[in-house]
Amino acid sequence: MVQGRLSSAQVEVLRALAGIVPPWRLSGGGALAGFHTRHRATRDLDLFWLAKDVATEAAEVERRLGAAGFSAQVLQRDPAFCRLRVARGADVVVVDLVADPVPAVADPSEQALGDVRILVDPPHEILVAKLGALLSRSELRDLDDVRALLEAGGDLSRAVADAPRKDAGFSPVTLAWVLQEMPIGAMGRALGRGAGEIRGFEDFRERLVGAILATAKPA
Repeated sequence: MVQGRLSSAQVEVLRALAGIVPPWRLSGGGALAGFHTRHRATRDLDLFWLAKDVATEAAEVERRLGAAGFSAQVLQRDPAFCRLRVARGADVVVVDLVADPVPAVADPSEQALGDVRILVDPPHEILVAKLGALLSRSELRDLDDVRALLEAGGDLSRAVADAPRKDAGFSPVTLAWVLQEMPIGAMGRALGRGAGEIRGFEDFRERLVGAILATAKPA
């Protein structure tokens, strides 16, 4: 079974973890690939809990994955984050378990995966998170995701206004500066992107910077 651009193994992982209490929500690239823009595939599944730690949840996740025939190797663990390498045969999925004590700016919705249902973050929640990600880590995939979300009808002004609710240190002016300094050419070449695709990213970056700065100006 596949869902959007999620692989069959990714879907089976999500199905195995459906129904955990307290519930998690799928966000990030997994939500985009499977349920929203579907503009790219993803290697990672990001599962978020409204909590301060995920120790108890991680133990239940590992138990359920084992019952479903997956092996789970812990790659990174601390109280608020756990990264698992989940494998079954030749299929490998990276699963990130994240404690997020800050309430979502937009409520998740229930989505069906065969006979089970999971919570999936809506595009606006992901757009807000991606703006914060660009400010903190500046990865080309985040810029690609923001572009896809805006092309799908995302509201940049609303997302910029909501971003401080997720990150009190968020600043649109700082984000614009970080984007201007982003070495898109070098990053794109390192990822094997073609010259035309790199120019497309650079053109979008310029438009995005202008739009972000416009939101920072008084009406």
